[in-house]
Amino acid sequence: MDNNSTQSNAVIQAEVLVFGGGPGGYTAAFRAADLGKQVVLVERYPVIGGVCLNVGCIPSKALLHMAQVIHEADEFAERGIVFEKPTLDIDKIRDWKQNVTNTLNAGLAGLVKQRKITLVHGLGQFTSANTVDVQTETGVQTIQFEQAIIAAGSQPTKIPSFPNDDPRLMDSTGALALKEIPKNLLIVGGGIIGLEMATVYHAFGSKISVVELMDQIIPGCDKDLITPLFRRIKKQYDNIWLETKVASIEAQTDGLKVTFEGKNAPGPQVFDGVLVAVGRRPNGNLIGAEHAGITVNPQGFIPVDKQQRTNVAHIFAVGDIVGNPMLAHKAAHEGKVAAEVAAGHKAGFDALTIPSVAYTDPEVAWMGLTENQAKEQGIEYDKAVFPWAASGRSLSIGRKEGLTKLLCDKQTGRVLGAGIVGTNAGELIAEAVLALEMGADADDISLTIHPHPTLSETLGFAAEIINGTITDIYVKKDKS
Repeated sequence: MDNNSTQSNAVIQAEVLVFGGGPGGYTAAFRAADLGKQVVLVERYPVIGGVCLNVGCIPSKALLHMAQVIHEADEFAERGIVFEKPTLDIDKIRDWKQNVTNTLNAGLAGLVKQRKITLVHGLGQFTSANTVDVQTETGVQTIQFEQAIIAAGSQPTKIPSFPNDDPRLMDSTGALALKEIPKNLLIVGGGIIGLEMATVYHAFGSKISVVELMDQIIPGCDKDLITPLFRRIKKQYDNIWLETKVASIEAQTDGLKVTFEGKNAPGPQVFDGVLVAVGRRPNGNLIGAEHAGITVNPQGFIPVDKQQRTNVAHIFAVGDIVGNPMLAHKAAHEGKVAAEVAAGHKAGFDALTIPSVAYTDPEVAWMGLTENQAKEQGIEYDKAVFPWAASGRSLSIGRKEGLTKLLCDKQTGRVLGAGIVGTNAGELIAEAVLALEMGADADDISLTIHPHPTLSETLGFAAEIINGTITDIYVKKDKS
């Protein structure tokens, strides 16, 4: 069978069927093929890459980079370099963002061909424990498989009572389409996705309001890590309403009328646009799992073991559809595990931590045990916080609000967790992830010579605080 073929209605035979072409799916397909398996990849949309590549991680980072350039140009006026106020060509911006995505799409398509993977485009449904029917443009294509890896992902959560058919009400996909820049934009949800989109639209000229049900933005992250971000955006945005929820949204000619409830609820307000970013829900109930006997829990997740097996021994699942956190790097790691187990290798998902990053301005990144979790679990720890106000590199780029935090076991000194807020925090957190996975302690990090002046050395300084050797700041001795 020629790969990329969807023309024949003859049954396609697959040693491994991969259901979904996002980061978890294409990684699983590529790894299985590399291990000698004959692979069929089913993808609903015309291109592979999933939400992450097409309407998520990649296009959002392209726009966030543009936002960063705009913000930096504005801030450098105080330092003696004055730029004219930028003018936006939305069509060119949209084209550039799409070109980034298209380049990666083409790269993935090339990898599919190189690995001789059969690619079938269409919406698939299990019809038994060994067959899937795919509704393609030319009709129904049946695929018979020996083993399957489900990587069918998730979709934005919609609130049924909202006017979801009104184009002024967007989810993250609609926001990234960048059809227009609302004058006044309400972001419903102060999590990572909502705040990243707020960063973009603020840079592009929207007046931003954020409403968040919890008592802080980015719930689940330690408060000291989000405080520098909160202080910065509180000055930039029109409103940030915490412990508040949207009670209703009414479509009017002049905009969307929003009514609020909660501790800090304002009166009704009219917005030109509303972006709903209150999370994502898994697609477990949309793939005909019941026909294959696959267990799907009430939330739509498919339970799996450490080898990514579902309750049906020859069917695996990876990515958003198996549980939180819904992150592309987690999906890709799980995809490799599933492919290796399907190929007969001894493998399992045993990562000690999965890092999280908010690509806001400043960025916020954390991994391992949070301080909140350590307190809840009664774990004794030593904590070090190195302020970026003492970092020569941070000061040289005009950003002193950041900090690097390190948590280590009180008895052994081993790294338990870390958090960074500041420029490029998402790039910097990887060293802490490796340290935790390798069982490193504070001495291992502090005795590793970091280049100077860099932002990366702030983790080394934090480790020096833990073991009492820091010279770059003065730490008062504990007399106890």
